[in-house]
Amino acid sequence: MTPPRSPAQAPASRHQPLAERLRPRTLGEVVGQQQLLGEGMALRIAFESGQPHSCILWGPPGTGKTTIARLMADSFDAQFISISAVLGGVKEIREAVELATQARDGLQAQRTIVFVDEVHRFNKSQQDAFLPHVESGLFTFIGATTENPSFEVNSALLSRAAVYVLKPLGDDDLRVLVSKAQGIGAVPGIEKAALDRLIAYADGDARRLLNTLETLAVAATREKLGQITDEWLLKVLGERMRRYDKGGEQFYDTISALHKSVRGSDPDAALYWFVRMLDGGADPRYMARRMIRMASEDIGLADPRALRLALDAAETYERLGTPEGELALAQCIVYLAVAPKSNAVYKAFNQAKTFVKQDGTRPVPMHLRNAPTKLMKELDYGKNYRYAHDEEGGFAAGENYLPEGMNPPGFYQPVERGLEIRIADKLRELRKLNDQNG
Repeated sequence: MTPPRSPAQAPASRHQPLAERLRPRTLGEVVGQQQLLGEGMALRIAFESGQPHSCILWGPPGTGKTTIARLMADSFDAQFISISAVLGGVKEIREAVELATQARDGLQAQRTIVFVDEVHRFNKSQQDAFLPHVESGLFTFIGATTENPSFEVNSALLSRAAVYVLKPLGDDDLRVLVSKAQGIGAVPGIEKAALDRLIAYADGDARRLLNTLETLAVAATREKLGQITDEWLLKVLGERMRRYDKGGEQFYDTISALHKSVRGSDPDAALYWFVRMLDGGADPRYMARRMIRMASEDIGLADPRALRLALDAAETYERLGTPEGELALAQCIVYLAVAPKSNAVYKAFNQAKTFVKQDGTRPVPMHLRNAPTKLMKELDYGKNYRYAHDEEGGFAAGENYLPEGMNPPGFYQPVERGLEIRIADKLRELRKLNDQNG
């Protein structure tokens, strides 16, 4: 647990990290998040109300969650206690409770704000430990998370906290931060092409931008450079790598965009999201598994070749690896996007599962039962079963394959696209024969 900090924060030292030196001391200094902090916006109103309230700050790394929490403590003249959910536990929570009690019962009766960074890493019992103290008003709880709080924060705690969604900083916001760093003499001049590349490299993350600027400033000083050029920047940074939190919210948002682009038959968008995931470090094997799923769920029998192609692409990648095998995955993505679409099998499967779950256990009709023994045959197992291959056209017209008394459920309804057009024609023909011999 970080020791409590009084509201009056000391001026930043030049020996502090650049991100700390540029950390806003007032609400007006905050860069970005105007959808929350602009005039008349939700969090701005909360600051101006004079009454702190528990909240969850949800957003990507480097978007200002810790800064906003600290400013809230300053605004409400509150003791600020910071807990890292990665390093802390119930012991740190108890210490925070003790410090908050001392502040409340002291001569100045000071408020306390307990800030929990990466609160989603606390388990249920750890999160529950905050509840009685939040309810009693002993302290104001502020949690920061990069993950969807609906899934990662206990419903009991979530119901007692407002949720504020922070967005990645825009390019203009990041340029403002660069100007601020140059304004305190922390960074030399940067040519336009290098600045554009640096902004793209930061990818909306202010902390990443400032940490990179600090690294560049040290290297530029060592090499006695008066200006950071694009050529030099590329040499120092190497190949640009985008932030990518595998397994986190951004990961699943991006795979969702890929899947929906394939379903929407947009090969360009599908390729874009596919490359975005590769660029961010997603495992191509995971991508291959998702393609196999797409082939079954969204294409199905409209084009059965899609599933075979997805399996072939996965096998090709296993043989070739990166980067050669990625082309086979890209080829598969384009094919899936342009293939005729049908979710008829997917829907039929789900309907059948729901039906079986809700329905009773119906007995197998006698004529469909297996009769491997003499006793079973004597009990009429398999009696009067019609072997389809011996029937005209290989079809036992009028035969019933459902349990007795069960009406045809009509789970599978082929669409009028791709191969399912012919499948639908075939089913209509078979049903007509059944009706004639029913």
